[in-house]
Amino acid sequence: MTPLLVLMIVAACISALALAMTVWNLSQLPRADQQPIALPARQRPMVSVCIPARNEATNIEACVQGLLASTHEHLEVLVYDDQSTDATPTIIGGLQRKDVRVRSVPTISLPEGWNGKQHACYRCALAAKGEWLLFTDADVRFEPGAISAAINASEKGAANGEKLALVSAFPRQITRSLPERLAVPMIFFILLSYLPFVRMRTTKDASSSAGCGQFLFVRSDVYQSFGGHAAFKSTMHDGIKMPRAVRAAGHMTGLVDGTDIVSCRMYFGWRSTWRGFAKNAFEGLGSVGLLVFLTVMHLVGHVLPWALLVAMLVTLRVPGGPTNAGAERLDAWGANTAAVPILVLLCCVLQLVQRLWLAARFRTSILGALLHPFGVLMMTAIQWHSYFLHLRGKREWRGRVSNAAPV
Repeated sequence: MTPLLVLMIVAACISALALAMTVWNLSQLPRADQQPIALPARQRPMVSVCIPARNEATNIEACVQGLLASTHEHLEVLVYDDQSTDATPTIIGGLQRKDVRVRSVPTISLPEGWNGKQHACYRCALAAKGEWLLFTDADVRFEPGAISAAINASEKGAANGEKLALVSAFPRQITRSLPERLAVPMIFFILLSYLPFVRMRTTKDASSSAGCGQFLFVRSDVYQSFGGHAAFKSTMHDGIKMPRAVRAAGHMTGLVDGTDIVSCRMYFGWRSTWRGFAKNAFEGLGSVGLLVFLTVMHLVGHVLPWALLVAMLVTLRVPGGPTNAGAERLDAWGANTAAVPILVLLCCVLQLVQRLWLAARFRTSILGALLHPFGVLMMTAIQWHSYFLHLRGKREWRGRVSNAAPV
């Protein structure tokens, strides 16, 4: 058995397991139920939506107006102007004058040791009156049934029947440029390939939790019980930290498919996409050991088969034609073993099936799915860049630097 054959057997196993895990996880991920709960409007739970806004003049009005159109009318929208230098404060003031449900939370200087977004969310939570808190971003757009869907998901509870104290959703990710289409859908690929949702639905294991900082819907009393954002004040990854904190406090968390209820365009072009993911890509992994493991697994399982496929096509020999030096080199590595081309094709097909299935379910880029190995390479490079930024204390977002130590 040649070394190349061994590598391709490993790659085929990696590809098959990722697809199998994705199929299983999709069966465990409920779609959003947007029907308002069967109670008169004023008897429905009060929801406080908390929006940190730093230089969000192009986003904040559309975000707030979408929330105010909610079928769940018993809500308030709290906006914290995080020392913006654009027209954000003026727009917030105008929204506040038009609808009494909008409140501007007074701005204070960023305390030492806090990440800007976490502090803004915390200030909103301190001013909130609701039984539930919804933490979101200014670039998120809401359908009218979004809040009702979160309440319904909480009521339906986990697989063991216990109601959820936190519900999160990954919005439909809108991408326009090539780097966005390559990198952003990788969120769904990584999440559904490696996290067993059944454990999230049946246990309170913190490591089995998942969430997205664009949509964190949490019970106010539970949030207060673990100290809120103060419990992870320096992080740039509240989507991971908050579900873990809720579970550590003895409660269940869950995910709902947010494709139909919320959407977001996170980044614009190469620079924005790279910097946006680099700010917390390593923190999301949590250790250099896991980073090394994923790098090796992705290069062997999701890049090598495509590289071999291209090499085999380029060096394809015509019967009776001249000797091909590239083909001879492939033969020297063991590619002439009959099983190798079959395994190469199997890996590529399995990966395309997985990525196209995910693209259809979450309405993400088809082009990003077809260029899967390039997305894997891009995300791997970003993760390593994020790690080196962490070592140097240079992880930055919106003009602020954070060097939160992964836990």
